[in-house]
Amino acid sequence: MRKKIIAGNWKMNTTPDEGVDLALKIYSFLSNYNLDQNCKVILGVPFTHIDRIIQKVDSSKIAIAAQNCSQFDSGAYTGEISVKMVKNLGANYIIIGHSERRQYFSENNELLAIKLRQCYNNNINPIYCCGETLSERDSNRHFEIVKEQIIESFKDISESEMLNTIIAYEPVWAIGTGRTATPSQAQEMHNYIRLIIKDLFNQIVADEVSILYGGSVNSANASELFKCADIDGGLVGGASLKPDDFINIIKSAK
Repeated sequence: MRKKIIAGNWKMNTTPDEGVDLALKIYSFLSNYNLDQNCKVILGVPFTHIDRIIQKVDSSKIAIAAQNCSQFDSGAYTGEISVKMVKNLGANYIIIGHSERRQYFSENNELLAIKLRQCYNNNINPIYCCGETLSERDSNRHFEIVKEQIIESFKDISESEMLNTIIAYEPVWAIGTGRTATPSQAQEMHNYIRLIIKDLFNQIVADEVSILYGGSVNSANASELFKCADIDGGLVGGASLKPDDFINIIKSAK
């Protein structure tokens, strides 16, 4: 049975002190909340926060993710942070291919395939993001774009590696805009992604991979989105910075 996952993506927000405070508020709630055993909470925090937050929270309650990684193992790459460094800090997840990385830092599917391989080689679970822009949806290319992103990035991985992967579908036109894909639009794409995984691997793998929705998820729309058959939780942006809102989204994951 695939897991229901609520993952926060803090992006480039909060100082380390503020991040610890935010994580502790969420952790305090989870320490007294009967979270479904099949549900997992992940916080995607800035690199500067990982070590401090991991020291403050129980990983059985909150798992920590980095928001990016280098495609390189080590070397003269000033400013880069390798998967090995992230792993050594104690994080178990890395967000790969967020639309902002694609848009602002020109990350393409070929590069993301290399980053995925770094994750698998270092026993880190990737949260792989895919999704279309507004112009791609309006031109009816959204299925084509998402299929291309997944096939080109996952072409050389094994079944066991795929089973250790989380996919996040994020319609780019709904990120930070206040617009959200309707539940039917989101479910349609999530089902399509599962069919792509089935074609790449098999039905068993497709049924086990958690696929999250990411696009202006908030406490008002989470419950309806999470009721959809192929939506296994959310990758939450702005609302994950507001503890009460994020907690309410966690409560919606039933």
